[in-house]
Amino acid sequence: MWGALLSALMLRERLSARRLAGLMLGIAGVALVSGPEASGRWLAIAASLGAAFCYGLTGVVLRRWGREASARGMAAGTQLMGGALLLPLLVVSPPAWPTPEVVLSVLALGLVCGALAYVLYFRLIADIGATGALTVTYLIPIFGVLWGALFLGEPLSVAMIAGALIVIVGTVLVLRG
Repeated sequence: MWGALLSALMLRERLSARRLAGLMLGIAGVALVSGPEASGRWLAIAASLGAAFCYGLTGVVLRRWGREASARGMAAGTQLMGGALLLPLLVVSPPAWPTPEVVLSVLALGLVCGALAYVLYFRLIADIGATGALTVTYLIPIFGVLWGALFLGEPLSVAMIAGALIVIVGTVLVLRG
């Protein structure tokens, strides 16, 4: 939602009724997937809203001023800057020497889930705009719930399944709006 609002304000993207309906459906679907227990965690909700705002702002800024940069370059820069920002934490809390399994896990997460995902994400921003690219983030809770059910045996409720379907319909409306 932040990406759509910021795109309308900063990039003068048209926020059609269909696109707005898709965004609202996406929000409603994520709320259903997350469940009522999320409502009691105000600090977590505030942090999530702040992170979502920053994520939306980044997408809009990159769409406006980063069109000439390659998706791979932006992904590499993002990963390197994130690492540089975390370096001071090594002084505060130095980690134990990692095992080979930990090193391989971190590399897999960093390269596949981080670098590859960022290349695709930045390519989406260039191809379909910030609002469309940011809409795919509505799918994150669906996959989180799905992986929890598949790998951890967590229960799936009717509300979660309905929420997932609503998110998918909302995403389609935004991308075709």
